[in-house]
Amino acid sequence: MTDSVFQKFIATLTSLPGIGKKSAYRIGFHVLRMDESQFKIFLDNLTEFKEGLGFCKICGSITQEVICDVCTSEKRNAKLICVVEQPEDVFFIENTGEFQGKYHVLNGVISPIDGIGPENLRIQELVQRIAKEGVEELLLATNPTLEGDATASYINQLVGQENVKITRIAHGVTVGSTIEYADQYTLGKAIKSRVSL
Repeated sequence: MTDSVFQKFIATLTSLPGIGKKSAYRIGFHVLRMDESQFKIFLDNLTEFKEGLGFCKICGSITQEVICDVCTSEKRNAKLICVVEQPEDVFFIENTGEFQGKYHVLNGVISPIDGIGPENLRIQELVQRIAKEGVEELLLATNPTLEGDATASYINQLVGQENVKITRIAHGVTVGSTIEYADQYTLGKAIKSRVSL
């Protein structure tokens, strides 16, 4: 009986991204060792996290309100929209402090193998925003994968004739790495994304 309860919890933990069996066992034993007050705080924080956060009605990013701080900010450049795959991508880009525009989350990428087409993503909402908000530039920040590139290409073809400048984040060899360790796809992207000095 005890074993099945524990294994059920381990299976729940391993269903989370980035948590393998070893980490799940460590977390499981840690949760078991928590005293009641620690465990209550843990559960309260988890409940507050799940119930207190949602997705922005405009951009699709994570927010505590109906519309996120970035979308309501008058300091942000509303004519520049960064298009990303998932809400967490907004978090990573914001941490750079380099982007001062607004965002649009697609909630995935085009992937025919997985049965995901353009109609399954928030692409129509993007097209509507471009027309409604007078967007001048789209920065396509999809991942440098076949699916990410296909999605960027699709958006480029769809809105490229709308007097909207389309840009793409640069891809290539990681800073601090060497060419020797870059795979063929990454190295090819680096060559195509070369810049003048």
